[in-house]
Amino acid sequence: MALRIRTTKFRHVYGAQCRREQTFENVRITRNTHDSNFCSVNPRFLAIVTESSGGGAFAVLDVNRPGRVDINCPRVCGHAGAILDVKWNPFNDCVVASASDDASVKIWTIPETGLVGTLTDWSADLHGHSRRVSYLEWHPTAANVLMSVGFDYKVMVWNAEQAEPITSLACHNDTVFSISWGRDGALISTTCKDKKIRVLDPRSAQVAMVSFCFSEP
Repeated sequence: MALRIRTTKFRHVYGAQCRREQTFENVRITRNTHDSNFCSVNPRFLAIVTESSGGGAFAVLDVNRPGRVDINCPRVCGHAGAILDVKWNPFNDCVVASASDDASVKIWTIPETGLVGTLTDWSADLHGHSRRVSYLEWHPTAANVLMSVGFDYKVMVWNAEQAEPITSLACHNDTVFSISWGRDGALISTTCKDKKIRVLDPRSAQVAMVSFCFSEP
């Protein structure tokens, strides 16, 4: 019997390391130990949470202008606590949201040409969590709809344009580790420290399904 080798177009694909002039250098990335990427990118800008004192801050860099970043480069500042997550609006490359230790979510509008100075004026200030806000996710199909989750165990859905809450889901009894919209934005999935994966319906503010429960080893 002849040996048949399964063909794959990925078998001999290799990555190439970027040249130094294609990378960003000298970025003072935050030392916060929160479990987050601390960065977000879109076709125009790269947002990176940076080390700062007296509140949280993040840098906004032009993706088409790599190189050594000035230590005093313009930043987005306005939170009273450390920034734990940043996410670009998928419907507007100049709008970015930030979540913070100060229990607030802020929406920022970046100038078309990028930052030329420190930005301290936010477009919207969202208050509804009683403890620090850990993660953000924009709705994949509806513009200006943002989801946040905090250490108060609440999942909130916001109208970012009107700076108003759409719904609040208080169905968790422990720390939420991750959140995600469904592909069409109809449902939300979460993972929690209580070892359960939940599927939530934001329209009814109810748990649609507890899909899996991990057992102790």
